[in-house]
Amino acid sequence: MATLAGCAGPRSTLDPAGPAASTIATLWWVLLVGAALLFLLVMVLFVIVMMRPGWARKVSPARWIVLGGLVLPAIVLTPLVVYALMTGERLLPRSADNPLRIEAEAEQWHWNFTYPSAGGVKTEGVLHLPAGRPIDVVVTSLDVIHAFWIPRLAGKIDAIPGHANVLRIEADQPGTYEGLCNEFCGKGHSGMRFDVIVHPAAAYDAALVAPDLAGRIAR
Repeated sequence: MATLAGCAGPRSTLDPAGPAASTIATLWWVLLVGAALLFLLVMVLFVIVMMRPGWARKVSPARWIVLGGLVLPAIVLTPLVVYALMTGERLLPRSADNPLRIEAEAEQWHWNFTYPSAGGVKTEGVLHLPAGRPIDVVVTSLDVIHAFWIPRLAGKIDAIPGHANVLRIEADQPGTYEGLCNEFCGKGHSGMRFDVIVHPAAAYDAALVAPDLAGRIAR
């Protein structure tokens, strides 16, 4: 239990707070189980060979290569690859979900966010989201390559100068989360973080026009 306690925390991908992050966490556990199973099979063969060397000598080198190097890994890895590809497909943004659009702009060493649905309101260092609603975050950069990542809500995506990448995220419930740049971008990289405030869906529009909106910058 003490070991599993290390899986929690504001930047833990194994403590998901949204459907995309939950899918990624499940994939991690499935791959871990698969890797453990493959390791166990290899260790079983190793023990058999050590305890019964005569049995091992009866198997030709070519057969060891085919069975141990191809067949055995394929039994475990093929289902894992198929599952990973299916999982990745489910994480792709779907236009039919009618997502809200937010623009994230990276610059050494901070983040600016623009909310077209609120008339172009902008915030710096704080991203505001509604709970329970899919959001398309359009990510770009003004200088070097950065990476947009909210570990508990979704996977990461690169912020590339002159190019827009789209990441679908969703938060299960209101709360405060942490986001960061996950691509080394210079001496200020370690401090290039931002807060994520998730509001109740019914209060989101009002929160964006509130005079005390956290992180507001000039339009």
